Amino acid sequence: MKTSTGTRHVLDLLETQHPDADTELHYKNPYQLLVATMLSAQSTDARVNMVTPALFKRYPDARTLAKAKSSDLEKAIHSTGFFRQKSKSLIGMAKTLVDDHGGQVPADMDALTKLPGVGRKTANVVLGHALGVPGLPVDRHVLRVSNRIGIAEGDDPIKVEQQLCAAMEKDRWTRTSDTLILHGRRVCKPKPHCDICVVRDECDYYATVVSAGRQEPRDKRTGGQGPPDKKRNAARKVRKPRR
Repeated sequence: MKTSTGTRHVLDLLETQHPDADTELHYKNPYQLLVATMLSAQSTDARVNMVTPALFKRYPDARTLAKAKSSDLEKAIHSTGFFRQKSKSLIGMAKTLVDDHGGQVPADMDALTKLPGVGRKTANVVLGHALGVPGLPVDRHVLRVSNRIGIAEGDDPIKVEQQLCAAMEKDRWTRTSDTLILHGRRVCKPKPHCDICVVRDECDYYATVVSAGRQEPRDKRTGGQGPPDKKRNAARKVRKPRR
C-alpha cells in the first residue's frame, strides 16, 4: 500500500481529471440529502433525482414525512427499488428525527447511524456535504478504485475509510470520496479504461494486471470485475437497504 505522501499525490492527480467531483444527488438541505441518499441504495443517483422533486414537494420536512402513509410513500418511491423497506426506513427515520432531534438532522455520526435505515456511508455523505463535518463515504467504487491503485487494502469499508482518512488531510476527506467515486463511475469501471486514466503510471492494478496481460479473477469485490451481476444478486437473499 502506498504511503500517505503517495496517496495524496494520487488524489492530486485524480482531482485534475475530476475537478467537478461532488455528490450527484440533488438536495437543498440536510433533510433532503438524507432522504435522497437512503433512496440511492440499490439504485442510481439519476433515478433518485427523478423521484425526489415530487417527493420533497409532498413531504418537505421530517414532520410531514413522519406522518406519511406507507402505501402513499411506496408509490412515490417505487422506481428506486426496495420501495417497501425504504418506505419503512424513511418513515422511521423521520419519526426519530421528530421525537429525538426536533425534526432536525443531527451533525453527529453516532446520532445519524441510530436512525432507522441509516448506515455509516449515508451518515458520512450527509455530514460531509450538508453539515460541514468531514466524512469519507466508502462505497463499491471507492473500494474498487482505492484497492486497484494501491492507496488502500481490504474489502471492509470501515477499514478502508480509516486508511484513507489517515492518509488524507481532514478537509479533503469528502472531496477524496467524491473523486474516487467519479473515477470509478467514469474511468476505473469493473472493466477499466486505463488508456484515459491520469494515475495509470501510479496504479498497482495497471502494473500487475493490465501491463502483465493477466486475467483478473471475477467477482473480487475490491479489484476484480466488481460486485456480482444483477441476476446473481436477485438469486441471493434480499437484504434491507442500509447505506
